[in-house]
Amino acid sequence: MSRLRRIWSAIDPFVLLILAALVLGLVLPLPEPALDAVTTVGDVAIILLFGVYGMRLRTTEVLGSLRNWRLQGGILASTYLIFPALGLLLSWAVTPLVGAALAAGLLYLSLLPSTVQSSVAFVSIARGNVAGAISAATISNVVGMVATPLLVLWLMGASGAAGMGGLRSVLLQLLLPFVVGQLLQPFLGDWVRAHRPITLVLDRATITLLVLGAVASATADGVWQEVSAVMLVALLGVSGLLLAVLLAITWWGGKGLGLDVPDRIALLMAGSKKSLATGLPMALVLFPAAAAATIAVPVIIFHQLQLVVCAGLARRLAAR
Repeated sequence: MSRLRRIWSAIDPFVLLILAALVLGLVLPLPEPALDAVTTVGDVAIILLFGVYGMRLRTTEVLGSLRNWRLQGGILASTYLIFPALGLLLSWAVTPLVGAALAAGLLYLSLLPSTVQSSVAFVSIARGNVAGAISAATISNVVGMVATPLLVLWLMGASGAAGMGGLRSVLLQLLLPFVVGQLLQPFLGDWVRAHRPITLVLDRATITLLVLGAVASATADGVWQEVSAVMLVALLGVSGLLLAVLLAITWWGGKGLGLDVPDRIALLMAGSKKSLATGLPMALVLFPAAAAATIAVPVIIFHQLQLVVCAGLARRLAAR
């Protein structure tokens, strides 16, 4: 019973909310006007969300962290070089097991920026370099607003994003609001940071709404008829393998870079993760709604897996 309690406590309530939206989108048929309304509200929510991200981030944090080039370079290399290379290899290898749509989602997962909140939280628990983790995860997300759509366009081609139109959408819906948020940061940043629960609700409500809209659109288009339980189990195993490889590369790679233990912990936690908060809104911008639903499945699975595994790692490292 105590083991079940520990497992339950390790599950992120946010992921349970997302799973509820998944189930609702699967079983609740929405008429076309309702789907259009959900899509419109989701687009507005994305713009607001990335505007808040811009207001919440202190520009000085990013500039100050650039001095530790080995840590920052290691995390960027892991996020945008090693991860995509492994994702490309795995997506090609597992297509017969999980199908082309979920394999595309696995590749898309590998192109996303790192997480911010969970990476920093785990680095703090493990007694690592928290300031370095904050800056690295932030830089990863800023770079990802341009790097991820370009990588999707390059590696996924016509089967992925809607070409340059998808890149334009990212610039208008994600990067522009972020820049506006940065311009407003000197005036509103303190208020946004002081009212963290408000931004947290906006963050989670936006992502939940996007999941509901994407899955409901996929249900209406009959996408889920091609996804089986065996495919999902195989996807879970592949996600576990990918996470294990990245954890090993970032930990021992940090040693090879000459980083001390606190910096290695920051590299381990920030360099091995992918952001659900950025990945889902960006998928809705880059892909048609029905395609985005299946592409989001590997992102959701990997997100929960990385939380459970890294929570255990952080506790072990804290006891070193």
